[in-house]
Amino acid sequence: MNVRAPVTVRPSFLIPDCVERPADDPIFALNAEASKRRAAGEKVVNATLGALMDDQGELAVMPSVFAALARVPQKRGAGYAPIAGVPRFLELVIRDLYGSSALAEQSVAVATPGGTGALHHAIVNFLEPGQALLTTDFYWGPYKTLAEHTRRRVETFPMFDARGRFDAAAFERALETQLARQGRALVILNTPCHNPTGYALDEREWQDVERVVKSASTRGAVALCIDFAYARFAPGAADAWVKHAERLAGDALILVAYTVSKSFTQYGARVGALVATHPSELERKRIFAALSFSCRGTWSNCNHAGQLAVAELLGDPVQRAAADAERDVLRNLLFQRVQAFNAAAAKSGLAYPRYEGGFFVTVFCRDGERVAERMRTDGVFVVPLAGGVRVALCSTPAADVPRLVESLARAIAAESRP
Repeated sequence: MNVRAPVTVRPSFLIPDCVERPADDPIFALNAEASKRRAAGEKVVNATLGALMDDQGELAVMPSVFAALARVPQKRGAGYAPIAGVPRFLELVIRDLYGSSALAEQSVAVATPGGTGALHHAIVNFLEPGQALLTTDFYWGPYKTLAEHTRRRVETFPMFDARGRFDAAAFERALETQLARQGRALVILNTPCHNPTGYALDEREWQDVERVVKSASTRGAVALCIDFAYARFAPGAADAWVKHAERLAGDALILVAYTVSKSFTQYGARVGALVATHPSELERKRIFAALSFSCRGTWSNCNHAGQLAVAELLGDPVQRAAADAERDVLRNLLFQRVQAFNAAAAKSGLAYPRYEGGFFVTVFCRDGERVAERMRTDGVFVVPLAGGVRVALCSTPAADVPRLVESLARAIAAESRP
């Protein structure tokens, strides 16, 4: 008689928090489906991925960046970069952000793998485990991934008031509540060209942010992190926030998540920086040491060749002018799509925030999942959100915008039918 040995159920080798982690980012999964259907011969509008594409569906790039990369000496570019980053790269990133402002002399920075790395360092250095960052209720999904992966959380406040403007009162209430509970706050504001709504704070709204943060900083440590990812594609000046930062510095810590991914169309190079601004030299030294420690404890160092190439582009007036001219062409390409969307959406009665430029816009609806699903039956791909769908105009040719808007309008209208 054969006796079957008892089955031993072994626990997972993963720690409990990691057992149910999703394997794929939902945006990349939608993009993969759209690409598969297009490859099969279907005429697809793919408004999912946050990368700027030309009207032929190819990735838009800046030749000056590749030329700068090619000039990097091979043995230098192949070697390790300094842990905190190439000093000249960091110096020029700070100057790129602050120009002639005195804040440039009150700043330190470390290199990071894109803006994502900058946000990671902000979260782990300015929040305790278990605490929550504060941002708008429409936000880039990886904020939550970064927070949860580092044992932090995300808390939000309503981004828009009844007039469709930035809800400063809701921001103030949420910040005060969080400070009372945590004793500190990390506020992340993605502006201009917010992902996923496309919204940019105007002068009055920046005044409100300054007032709220200055008042709150009397009751706890407030770090205001500006996610600068899409700013160089704003239709107007991207530095309107600097004068408000000048008045806040010292009361609050000013952080900026800087990325080469969008500004120089180099998504794969993974080059970025976290810039920290405070008038106290002692505080800056402590912050720089902490951020450098985080670099060593995560990725060790960043793409050396990429930092050297970007430093050359930022530091040489002729090369910088060439890069700026190439970016202007791409910005104009994007702005044509923004104009086409605004014109078609107005005729269709779609509800969405003020949209003047940027990679994305959010169209409001009750059930983003159902709207996006209905649109996929039309061969039109967007990203579902709570309360809306995100439309990536960065990857949508202007000629496809009418079809995109028609599909949106049909899908949203179907929500009201039984």
